[in-house]
Amino acid sequence: MPKQPNIVLIMSDDLGYEVIGANGGSSYKTPSIDSMAQQGMRFENAHVMPLCTPTRLSLMTGKYNFRNYIGFGLIRPDEVTFGHLLTDAGYNTCISGKWQLYSYNPPDQHPEERSSGQKIEDAGFDEFCVWHPHHTEEKGSRYKNPVIYENGEFRTDTENKYGEDIFCDYIIDFLERKKDDEKPFFVYWPMAATHKPHEPTPDSPEWDSFDPPSNQSIGAKTWAELEDGSWEDDPKFYRDMVEYHDKVIGRLLSYLENQGLQKDTLVIYLGDNGSPADVCSMMHQHNEICGGKGKTSDRGTHVPLICLMPGTIPSNTVQADLIEATDFLPTVFEAAGLDFPEGYIIDGRSFYPQLKGEKGNPRDWMFFHFEPMNRRSGLNGLRQIRFIRDHKWKLYETGELYDLEADWDEDIPIYEVEDSKPQSEARNRLNPIFSQMTN
Repeated sequence: MPKQPNIVLIMSDDLGYEVIGANGGSSYKTPSIDSMAQQGMRFENAHVMPLCTPTRLSLMTGKYNFRNYIGFGLIRPDEVTFGHLLTDAGYNTCISGKWQLYSYNPPDQHPEERSSGQKIEDAGFDEFCVWHPHHTEEKGSRYKNPVIYENGEFRTDTENKYGEDIFCDYIIDFLERKKDDEKPFFVYWPMAATHKPHEPTPDSPEWDSFDPPSNQSIGAKTWAELEDGSWEDDPKFYRDMVEYHDKVIGRLLSYLENQGLQKDTLVIYLGDNGSPADVCSMMHQHNEICGGKGKTSDRGTHVPLICLMPGTIPSNTVQADLIEATDFLPTVFEAAGLDFPEGYIIDGRSFYPQLKGEKGNPRDWMFFHFEPMNRRSGLNGLRQIRFIRDHKWKLYETGELYDLEADWDEDIPIYEVEDSKPQSEARNRLNPIFSQMTN
């Protein structure tokens, strides 16, 4: 029996589709990710949730958020993730990067939510090297002089180091120790970059003189301010962060190639939501797209997705099928030849056949259940938002229909009383799906 494939899943933070050069982005240099597209498969219609926590919950569980979402920055303490599943299936597993799924609120905000969520120690991975493992007010910097929690202890050697370098170094060290093991490896790299605060990188001229706060404490900020990282930062450093994070990804890809691991390793790269609203990027030198993180339009949900596995995935190919956040876990499972445990609910659909150049079973639609804050408390008047989209039409549960080909920014809602025949047909096709989406 051939060895199961190794799997590396890399996810950028706050980086939309328009940022990557291979997608037509022209504001930044992303040669490592562009090279992945040249050697592998690039997807044009991958969509996730508009914020990081909802995306990561769906990514790690293969489930829609109405099944397991308890609040922003929180994952249900007993939730089963791909860390548990792949470890139980015999993989060597590692997470290196951003956790931020336990006890998100500071002490003076909704203390009933304190000490909830899932600790990194309980997330199912054999090894971990993460930022923001526990309480929010203790998280510290994720970039220069980062606060890193590694396998149960905080590191004391991070002064003048950069978070993503530490995460990448840890992954390479893990692979060096596991590459000759009979068991395959699964690595999950939820990157801290390119999330705010936008700060200098080691390649920025300002790096040596930059002195980040010793603890990026959040005090009594609102959740929206927290997510936007509203302490002092400068959007001009977004370019530096994009290009440095591409460089660090390139280091990992070069390691896999130099060690002869590429053909045996499925590498999946994607973004977790759209770019920040204060960042505007060019596509094809003439089309400016400003980020829409937090918005349910394509500015907030459309992300890069590129997959690489030479010999399995045909090179320099472009795939137009619809891909949503729940689809990654079933894709990984099919690639590994695994079956889900009895009773495990899976909402996603594998796109592994498409990765092999086959037709597969492409989606006719994607469903989104988005709760920006907490379903129990309903803080700040933020409600759940549910919508369904296909290649052309997008329907919200509240009744607004949009023609995405004519109205990409969703400026002109179409209501049922105004429906033309094609609009009515689209509404009647999509609307019944909402009633299927219950616990």
